[in-house]
Amino acid sequence: MPTTHTDKAYERELTELRDRLLEMGGLVETAIASSVRAVIERDAELAERVKIGDREINRMEVDIDGACRRILALRQPAASDLRFITTALKIVTDLERMGDLAVNVAERATEMAHTPAQPATLSPMHDLANLADLSEAQLKRALDAFVTRDVDKAEQVLHGDELLDALYLKIFNALLAIMMEDSRNIRRATSLMFAAKHLERFGDHATNLAEMVVYMVRGTDIRHPRSRTPGDADAEH
Repeated sequence: MPTTHTDKAYERELTELRDRLLEMGGLVETAIASSVRAVIERDAELAERVKIGDREINRMEVDIDGACRRILALRQPAASDLRFITTALKIVTDLERMGDLAVNVAERATEMAHTPAQPATLSPMHDLANLADLSEAQLKRALDAFVTRDVDKAEQVLHGDELLDALYLKIFNALLAIMMEDSRNIRRATSLMFAAKHLERFGDHATNLAEMVVYMVRGTDIRHPRSRTPGDADAEH
């Protein structure tokens, strides 16, 4: 009977860990969406709320990290649970960094809010919104893959990063052309360039999450394939 109670408590700890990660992911999704809206609408107040909200994301990182380490110290996880916990430790780090990127975008929004508006809206603004939507979708899909242990969904994230990179390059080139045409646009265009780069990096972190899902399910580390020597993948099985 005591063993049964212990097993139930252990399962509850793992479930709470997963739920906390999803809660943190939801906060990150909200942060990146709000920061981009602050850029588009030149809303300094919304940008400030994103910065303040990042404190909760940071607090959750510490709490989740501590929960993972307590489970590792007090329990004896089986191989599959051990991969889940070590994956959670890495995911929480990526989520915290994604929250930092949302703050970076919010800072660009603050810059733009205090920059005199030009008569015309910069044309890449629409693509920036699309880039944000793609980034959020990548994160959502990666978290879904984590919860359902779905490798196929994780691989969709890996392939989706190419589309995100292509859109970022399109925005970069368009803003570069705008700055060359009219120097009055340089300040605003530079802020948008930085915002786009932060979103592209946000997508890279979503890819990191997807790679960790593959590791969690298959026990295979697929990170940095170009750095591997033949036979590395086989050695992990």
